[in-house]
Amino acid sequence: MIDPSPVGWLCLVPPLLTILMAIVTRRVVVSLLIGIATAVLILLPSPSTVMRIDGSHFSWTGYLKQSVEAFWLHFAVDQLWESLWDPDHLHVFAFTTFLGVQVALINASGGMLGVVRWASPFARTRRGGQILTWFLGLLIFIDDYANTLLLGSTMRPVTDRLKISREKLAFLVDTTAAPVSGLALVSTWVATEIGTMQAGFLDAGLDIGTATFGIFLQTIPSRFYVLFALAFVLLCGLLNRDFGPMLTAERKAQKATQIPRSDVSNMVSHPRAFYAVLPILVTVFVTVALLVKTGLDAIGDAPLPTSRLQAAGEIIGQGSSYVALLYGALSGLGVILILITWNGVLDNGQIARGLLDGFLHVLPAMIILWLAWSLSSLTGNEHMRTGQYLANKVVEADVPIFLLPTLIFVLAAGIAFSTGTSWGTMAIVMPIVIPLAHNLISKSLGIAAPLDHDILVATIGSVLAGAIFGDHCSPISDTTILSSRGSSCDHIAHVRTQLPYALTIAAVAIFCGTLPIGLGVPSTILLPAGVIVMLLILLIVGRRADQPLTCNSSPTS
Repeated sequence: MIDPSPVGWLCLVPPLLTILMAIVTRRVVVSLLIGIATAVLILLPSPSTVMRIDGSHFSWTGYLKQSVEAFWLHFAVDQLWESLWDPDHLHVFAFTTFLGVQVALINASGGMLGVVRWASPFARTRRGGQILTWFLGLLIFIDDYANTLLLGSTMRPVTDRLKISREKLAFLVDTTAAPVSGLALVSTWVATEIGTMQAGFLDAGLDIGTATFGIFLQTIPSRFYVLFALAFVLLCGLLNRDFGPMLTAERKAQKATQIPRSDVSNMVSHPRAFYAVLPILVTVFVTVALLVKTGLDAIGDAPLPTSRLQAAGEIIGQGSSYVALLYGALSGLGVILILITWNGVLDNGQIARGLLDGFLHVLPAMIILWLAWSLSSLTGNEHMRTGQYLANKVVEADVPIFLLPTLIFVLAAGIAFSTGTSWGTMAIVMPIVIPLAHNLISKSLGIAAPLDHDILVATIGSVLAGAIFGDHCSPISDTTILSSRGSSCDHIAHVRTQLPYALTIAAVAIFCGTLPIGLGVPSTILLPAGVIVMLLILLIVGRRADQPLTCNSSPTS
């Protein structure tokens, strides 16, 4: 096991300070810079350390001068510069730019307006608009980044026309991004999820090989937060009810006399959905094709599982998601450029303006992502080990077996919230949790715990679900950032409105999921029970946005 954080409880200060400041001040970039600077200051050598090294030669003047130089070097060069030029980060920047520019040209060519007209029969009401967004979110299961950017941009004109708030759209997008990709058996998430599970079983002294995929499938019914989140979004749409800050945002959108600007072009007299659908389909097709190609290259001559579904998951999971997304977005951009040039839809000046608008639209998201990655690096295992610190605190506690799924769910959520990364959380927690759970269960049974033991499977599922829950709540999470940007929603407004919903779903996931499953209640009973509880919450607490504050009736759509 990795040693605890070298700075003790201070490892919690930078991420929590960043999150608190972002919520209070609503200035995410400034808050991230302060969080990074705080982390760098904490990591600087203390005067007592320097005294022990320098002995009688120590001087405060020299110490302060060296500290300022060290601070600037670590802050600007080691963190910001290194994070900016990280190859994986550059792939994300390029993918985000290409996709943002592609969407801007689709808008300028009238493609989005065509989609709005095409979708109108399916989304005549607020209820229909929310359900359509939810359904399309399920279809874009291959990757959460692609989901957040494509779905938000595509549905924004539709939801604006129906006076569904940008905050609600960002919530719909965010809640059908990571949960869908995390559950999908063929997605860019599979390799990370299964890989961290394999590492955990190896640390427990269990080399189970391809059996990991079977256990991965068994965890799906016990990923209560993820399943309940998808059900909650659908219930919100069906009932057309909201509560808390989201209800306030929805009522504000309802009262607005002017529909928000959706960047939908009116330049063309005959808008065509084809200009939007074809580039997006090409983007998805090329992305999937390259995932398969790079996955097969990575696997090489190694034997594939006999199950076709398991083999597909293995291939996609081993693929290079960054490369696939990059060239997928570039291909889609090429298609829309060919379409508008071939048909003369836009002149050169309009194309240039569309390219610039697309880049400027995603630039704030890329700046926030850059700084969030820098902070995540400082809180990671190379420096402060914030996640490891939290994990060790739980491991040191005397945990009753039936509480394992719940405590691990809360632990994973806390780490993901603090670090802003669900994948990083899985990588930190899974290798610790599987040996811990296996040993505790084996000790209780008096024999080696079976791999399909209910509590062991539920505990693994809690890691996967808790990581997504914490990621949802965190203002410094990449998917949270991209969801708000893709929906053109103020980032902190998205966090403020989504947080009560995420906490509600998490509470249901605990009381109707992780706690009772630890006591032996099967998930076949817990899943319907949780949906019923969420339905009752929305019926009792929720209100329609078009319903007067003093009225308890529910008028028809």
